[in-house]
Amino acid sequence: MEHAHCAAARPPARARRYTSRMLPSQPALFIGPYRIAPRVILAPMAGVTDKPFRKLCKRLGAGLAVSEMTTADPRLWQTRKSLQRMDHLDEPAPISVQIAGYDPAMLAEAARYNVAHGAQIIDINMGCPAKKVCNVYSGSALLQDEPLVARICAAVVAAVDVPVTLKIRTGWNRDNKNGVRVARLAEDAGIAALAVHGRTRADLYEGDAEYDTIADIKRSVRIPVLANGDVSSPQKARHVLDYTGCDGLLIGRAAQGRPWIFREIAHYLASGEILAPPSAIEVRDILLEHLDALHAFYGEVQGVRIARKHLGWYAKDRPENAAFRAVVNRAENAVEQRQLTAAYFDGLVQQPADTALAA
Repeated sequence: MEHAHCAAARPPARARRYTSRMLPSQPALFIGPYRIAPRVILAPMAGVTDKPFRKLCKRLGAGLAVSEMTTADPRLWQTRKSLQRMDHLDEPAPISVQIAGYDPAMLAEAARYNVAHGAQIIDINMGCPAKKVCNVYSGSALLQDEPLVARICAAVVAAVDVPVTLKIRTGWNRDNKNGVRVARLAEDAGIAALAVHGRTRADLYEGDAEYDTIADIKRSVRIPVLANGDVSSPQKARHVLDYTGCDGLLIGRAAQGRPWIFREIAHYLASGEILAPPSAIEVRDILLEHLDALHAFYGEVQGVRIARKHLGWYAKDRPENAAFRAVVNRAENAVEQRQLTAAYFDGLVQQPADTALAA
């Protein structure tokens, strides 16, 4: 995953607040009736794509942001975690909710429940490689059972009047890359769009994503196909779209600590130009916006703890920011966390060279 580097000094003025409306126009893709533009989507990531992060990424250029994985088990729907994951109040449309499970009837009911609570697109998880998911025969473990894949897709599509999408991997392992067959089954069942991660379940996140199988899948179906895996720069985004012929992209880990990657990719796809990196001032303002949203959404104690993870991602692989990580990890309450973050970046602005975080 690519991360930030230093850029030239900028005047200590308030940074321009970019929104997706300020980006150049781009080719759009449609998921059911919904026009997704730009065609760069925040991939669902457990523990990451909560409502504060989804809203931030949408503001910074994502055409769609998919929720964290939500369980299909109704016994868990009233837990604090599930209720937070199902909270879509004031979230920009369209709202896409990912569900996970193994039983067609339970997944169908979970789809109905989430639509009743605001979901406008339902996404079925058959891509998660985590052991705790695969061990209960959910996520990418389902790719081993193609008839079950077909039954799940058909049941969920029949259960709701909103588009249903599917996220998969290229196969179970490198000897069993059945992504093309799964894609055709999904299309036949009425799936509206398909996202494909360029690794098998056995690969986890090791090695490099491969795009040949994704290209094969794209050629084999008529529904929109979205490429996922190792898209970490605007140039890589252009390459993957050209190589696979896909209709759009999912950005996952590359957005951690770098939510502005969506506007960077969207701008490059539309213009062929590299967008200027955000200044330290703008990064400070983005961070403070994110902190405020996390504290408000989760409450102070949980919000401060979750914010540490995000702050670590903003500073990841940046040796010069080890001091930043040390400072913000000392914060024990929301006010202190916010003050320490603001003070650190204000210090950067006052230096002779204004450090910026960029691609």
